[in-house]
Amino acid sequence: MPLLNCQFLKSYREQRLAHLVLSFMTMGYVWQRGETQPEEVLPRNLALPLVEVSRNLGLPPILVHSDLVLTNWTPRDPERPLEIGNLDLIVSFPGGESLRGFILVTVLVEKAAVPGIKALVEAVNAISQRSQNALLQALQRLRLSIQEITRTLGQMHDYVDPDIFYAVIRIFLSGWKDNPAMPVGLIYEGVSTEPLEYSGGSAAQSTVLHAFDEFLGICHSKESADFLHRMREYMPPSHKDFIEEIQSSPSLRDHILSSENSQLLTAYNQCVEALVDLRSYHIAVVTKYLITAAAKAKGRRPNPLPGPSQALEERGTGGTVVLSFLKSVRDKTLEAILHQRD
Repeated sequence: MPLLNCQFLKSYREQRLAHLVLSFMTMGYVWQRGETQPEEVLPRNLALPLVEVSRNLGLPPILVHSDLVLTNWTPRDPERPLEIGNLDLIVSFPGGESLRGFILVTVLVEKAAVPGIKALVEAVNAISQRSQNALLQALQRLRLSIQEITRTLGQMHDYVDPDIFYAVIRIFLSGWKDNPAMPVGLIYEGVSTEPLEYSGGSAAQSTVLHAFDEFLGICHSKESADFLHRMREYMPPSHKDFIEEIQSSPSLRDHILSSENSQLLTAYNQCVEALVDLRSYHIAVVTKYLITAAAKAKGRRPNPLPGPSQALEERGTGGTVVLSFLKSVRDKTLEAILHQRD
């Protein structure tokens, strides 16, 4: 493979597409022989352009959520609605229709969040303008968006086979930080003589729930919060800036408590309850696709699927011990419920 010259990349879109393609090739190269024999050195003709494009974009040199999902779809017919039957992937891994379903359902989850992100901006403006009615309407739109995200996530069951996800797809999303299969990281040839460590792709790299959490004033445990903050380094800088902008806005919780408006308090609590329901549903999905699939893979006789990835059994692709993390995040969300002052 020739050493690619990044100076030919003119636009932001071209650079994002280059990051998508190079990071897919990197994951395919590192994990081509499975979890037990990962490559320890990324050749310079992949490492150098990937690192250069990553620096230009402010992203790490590994596949991230914004590659796998946000950059990796195209409509078959731009005139028709963005539904799963009208979408194609740009770059693929092994995994066939299950991989297509996994990525495109996640694209649709992000789409379902769009009205919620817009409502969140409207709500921040309503607080600064002290418009209780506009704030109430924005909170109601936010709740509807969170409920739509949960419904959309349910499409995973229709399009993704848990055995294929666990045994085939998951390894290609795994990184080289907090991963027992690659305990020291990966050498990027021509970039660094020491191995570098980066987390794999994770839903925690999506801006959506970070923004919702900051807006609703949800406080996570130190361990969870540390991981979530680390995942912000895996987002496009403009996404990270957006979350920090929400974080620095006047507190919604303080505004609602000081307003003594019971309608606002109810609307806020309904948003929090919808977020708890989404997180509980996500736990159920992860249990099916990770925990149950791992148990099945362990007990399976020789079969056409590759062996289960032992080192990753209870970990998310971002490197967390996944169920305890998700349950902690869900439980801390529930604690945010506000109670009427006497």
